Amino acid sequence: MNFMESLTELWQTSGFAALNIKYAIMIIISCVLIYLAIVKEFEPLLLLPIAFGMLLTNLPLTGIMEEGGLLFNIYKGVKLGIYPPLIFLGIGAMTDFGPLLANPSSLLLGAAAQIGIFFTFICALLLGFIPKEAASIGIIGGADGPTAIYLTSKLAPELLGPIAVAAYSYMALVPLIQPPIMRALTTEKERKIKMGGLRTVSKKEKIVFPIVVSILVILLLPSVAPLIGMLMLGNLFKESGVVGRLTDTAQNALINIVTIFLGVSVGATANADIFLRPQTLKIVALGVIAFSISTAGGVLLAKLLNKITGGKINPLIGSSGVSAVPMAARVSQVEGQKADPSNYLLMHAMGPNVAGVIGSAVAAGVLLSLFK
Repeated sequence: MNFMESLTELWQTSGFAALNIKYAIMIIISCVLIYLAIVKEFEPLLLLPIAFGMLLTNLPLTGIMEEGGLLFNIYKGVKLGIYPPLIFLGIGAMTDFGPLLANPSSLLLGAAAQIGIFFTFICALLLGFIPKEAASIGIIGGADGPTAIYLTSKLAPELLGPIAVAAYSYMALVPLIQPPIMRALTTEKERKIKMGGLRTVSKKEKIVFPIVVSILVILLLPSVAPLIGMLMLGNLFKESGVVGRLTDTAQNALINIVTIFLGVSVGATANADIFLRPQTLKIVALGVIAFSISTAGGVLLAKLLNKITGGKINPLIGSSGVSAVPMAARVSQVEGQKADPSNYLLMHAMGPNVAGVIGSAVAAGVLLSLFK
């Protein structure tokens, strides 16, 4: 074999020879997402590995997502429903349910903010998606990435790439999407409402809470046991105060390792043949609707509660009922201080915010029970 023949063979076996316009578009999209994660810091902890996984799977001839490939094997943790519950274990270990216990009405706001899930489910059905796909798209409205991945991996794994990218992109855009909706639905007077201090929650209450929630929610919706069970176990680790090493592992090493595996393998499902379809644009559009309706649902119920309580609840905290913790609560705080610099809503908003984590998991359990 002469030199030119060797070069020809090398070229023919390279990825460059197999590169087509679809792969090129996906590589560009991957690089844009990497840019957003690094430069704009849009949910970088998950968007960066998702984007790089998307890049790897769209480089031709790697076989990385084919049977026996590296990401094919790592993806089994998603397919078997292992990674999202482990993420919930870490989230539970980092979550303080004190604000929720101090103001139990926060549960109502967390529930109201899930309305976007079911509204978008109906919209997706009208656009031609089958029920399992519509349920997976609707869960974007919960603003909870692990829950969206968990439900989609069970009901519509072929949509996992687009749904994961949409879910985490909109979570990152909370500070841009929510404020216009919040201002449109509230008056300046309502935004200036100051809420009283929260009562002190005892350690005993904080320990009993995850146990009671696990029993009640899992008995009601057995299908949600992996998510709620791990969330509450992580929280029990934290609040018990007797397993510091386990709490530290769940909060740091475990959640970080699982986040890498989850992000890269989920991103690798977004290959060109699946991602570059008209339905991907529909998913992106429906994701905006889901998130916007969820935000509006929380604010509107908070306005109603404000009327019922004689003006004691600032409607801005309702928007934090989506489970983008703690970003959504911070947005409520920022909007409140824009109306009145002396207003402090953060801890009040954290109640609906952590309630939203439970609410989105419960909504996923309902959809899973109905359509699995």
